Amino acid sequence: MVVPTLIERKRDGGALAPAEWRELVLAYAGGSVPDYQMSALLMAIVWRGLSGGELDALAEAMLDSGDRLRWDGLDRPVVDKHSTGGVGDKTSLLLAPMLATCGAAVPMMSGRGLGHTGGTLDKLEAIPGFRTSLTLRETTDQVRRIGCAMIGQTPEIAPADKRLYALRDVTATVESIPLIAASIMSKKLAEGLDGLVLDVKTGSGAFLPGETDALELARTMIGLGQSHGCRTVALLTAMDRPLGRAAGNALEVEEAIAGLSGEGPADLMEVTWALGVEMMLVARLASDALEARQRLEESISSGRAREKFGQLIEAQGGNPAVLDDPAALPQADVIEIFNAPRDGVVRRVEPRRIGRAIIELGGGRQTVDDVVDPAVGFVITARPGDTVRAGEPIASIHARTGDAAAGAAHALAEAIEIGEPLAVTPLISRRITA
Repeated sequence: MVVPTLIERKRDGGALAPAEWRELVLAYAGGSVPDYQMSALLMAIVWRGLSGGELDALAEAMLDSGDRLRWDGLDRPVVDKHSTGGVGDKTSLLLAPMLATCGAAVPMMSGRGLGHTGGTLDKLEAIPGFRTSLTLRETTDQVRRIGCAMIGQTPEIAPADKRLYALRDVTATVESIPLIAASIMSKKLAEGLDGLVLDVKTGSGAFLPGETDALELARTMIGLGQSHGCRTVALLTAMDRPLGRAAGNALEVEEAIAGLSGEGPADLMEVTWALGVEMMLVARLASDALEARQRLEESISSGRAREKFGQLIEAQGGNPAVLDDPAALPQADVIEIFNAPRDGVVRRVEPRRIGRAIIELGGGRQTVDDVVDPAVGFVITARPGDTVRAGEPIASIHARTGDAAAGAAHALAEAIEIGEPLAVTPLISRRITA
């Protein structure tokens, strides 16, 4: 294998053979291909793309660079969901216990906050003691015992992807649909899934704001799933406003618990029900959408999903007292009310500005080594289309200092636009299948 020749071929619009992708990826994972050569190839992919055969070969090589979860003898279907990221998106915290209660095995592998978007692992680690770094053996044992686990990418899963992602992050090669799809699907397929549901975000707060790109990404990931025997469905959901009211790690955990208690915000629950129904269907745990929805609603109304979340927390070292006492979660030192500055209709609540403000408060990362403050964030009660009056409380700011709260208030004033009403985009706009 002569790496410069492969780079040159891809640069000029040619294709690499499956065996070449496999050798190249495994060599890079093993450290025998330097970062500067792989960086050049990644940039060539950004410009030239990948053929369908190349994409399959790349994803397969990344998958084969590590181990997989194995479910020999398991008597329940294995299912997961993946979100492409947003602000206030805490559906994973509801769906894992709900689906486990309904008879699925859910080895949910998630990520940390990236850019302006929140991360499921950071939310879970707001629960005192919660451990997300389980080994594959610990994960499979826990899923067999209680039906679900919520973990981060382990060193055993797709190590080539882990190296490639770190390289893409610092070489301006993140925004490539084939590379995004191969990265996501190599990790998900390593879970040994029977079914996968993709929550592909669109709108100003999404990584791919435009619907055309979102559709292409969804179809690309569905193709990879289907070619590996994993039933895969995608929903396009709105991220032109935060999902739910809470944005910030501990605040989102509290809101997820409210959802599991039957008291979640309407928009959060609408997306959760929709994703949950699709998970039930790809897992073949229901014959149709109506039966799936009824079983999911019963998991909430009976209290079984909330109880399952407590089992999950306890199994992974967390404090299950958070289910009954929100004060057991990290608390901000300063809580200030943000009032509507004028009469009018809420035109938009800009999620990207909200996400950046959480980072400025310390609730996200500006560098890889930053320590996240789980207590900070916002609870925004005003929704697009709401009529508000000057001086009416429409949000609360959770911060560590008065100065930080003042800066956050300025961010809210930029993010929450009040004026004449705008059309509100639907929460769920598309359903995409193979």
